[in-house]
Amino acid sequence: MNINEHDNNTTNKPVDNQRPPIWVGHIEMETNKLEASKQFMLTLGMRLVLAGDEVVVLELRGGTHLVLLQRETITLGEVSFDLMVEDINESHKTFADMNLSPSEISRGNIHDSFMLAEPAGQMIKINSSHVGQYPV
Repeated sequence: MNINEHDNNTTNKPVDNQRPPIWVGHIEMETNKLEASKQFMLTLGMRLVLAGDEVVVLELRGGTHLVLLQRETITLGEVSFDLMVEDINESHKTFADMNLSPSEISRGNIHDSFMLAEPAGQMIKINSSHVGQYPV
């Protein structure tokens, strides 16, 4: 399967120069270190929308919001979402230069990726982008 096969228009609606009419609104991550997790996400380049004692909302490209939820205890592991960057090599270098300790880059068939541990210990996969020819 060619990764750009998703560019095929099966809805009979024009797609040239139009963004898809739907997108992800909110993704969530639990943390027991809300302030440190917030600062980490800001360091990655997210924009602060709201900061409270129990919840932080950060904005990503495209208007998606990452909602950080304060919890007393969390189950450590890989979060249920991944993040994408335009240039995986440049982002890896930037994050390494910021002492964020990214893992080595794993080269894949669809994405190249690396992992980052945020301050509470949650693991976040950073993927290379493969957007198609149309605006997103």
